Amino acid sequence: MWKFYLGSSLLASVFCTACLITSGSFPRPVNQTRPDTLAWPKTFGFGKPVTTQQLTRLDTDVRPDGKGLPAGSGTARQGKPIYAAKCASCHGPTGVEGPNDQLVIIKGLTDPAAKAKNKVIGNYWPYATTVFDYIKRAMPFNQPGSLSDPEVYSLTAFLLHANGIIKETDVMNAQTLPNIQMPNRGSFVPDDRLSTPAVR
Repeated sequence: MWKFYLGSSLLASVFCTACLITSGSFPRPVNQTRPDTLAWPKTFGFGKPVTTQQLTRLDTDVRPDGKGLPAGSGTARQGKPIYAAKCASCHGPTGVEGPNDQLVIIKGLTDPAAKAKNKVIGNYWPYATTVFDYIKRAMPFNQPGSLSDPEVYSLTAFLLHANGIIKETDVMNAQTLPNIQMPNRGSFVPDDRLSTPAVR
């Protein structure tokens, strides 16, 4: 009985709606500017003007060839305590434990498939300069852009060393970092197809 009552009500609603549509009883939209937008101010007073210092800190980009890398340098040995203080809580003490993204290949695994189970710096990233660029602009998560350039170089060196790419004492700077040969660079090729709408 209950199901029949609901079904009947629904059918009646559909029928009445159809009658209104066919009879033209619904109000028709009018093409005009909404009057409630005319008195809006040009600005709402949110935020505050950005300073040159703030803009400079955020306005960074580093290309694969190293263009955009700042002055400064660092080693894996210098980066180890910085990583422990500012990165380990999210990525684990050695870069594999989490809770956030894994950064380092798990050592001691002989199965290549197991090593590549997660895409990390050592088995996926094609350019070492990208490591610097990402850390500089986005890390640490709760204070992005707060690291100095030497700190970023040191952290980059620490992660490259942890992935077995450089030695602990290798100095990373604007000259040496672009020359690092990443293990997976050969798996990335330029998209030079001419059949696409735009050549990328």
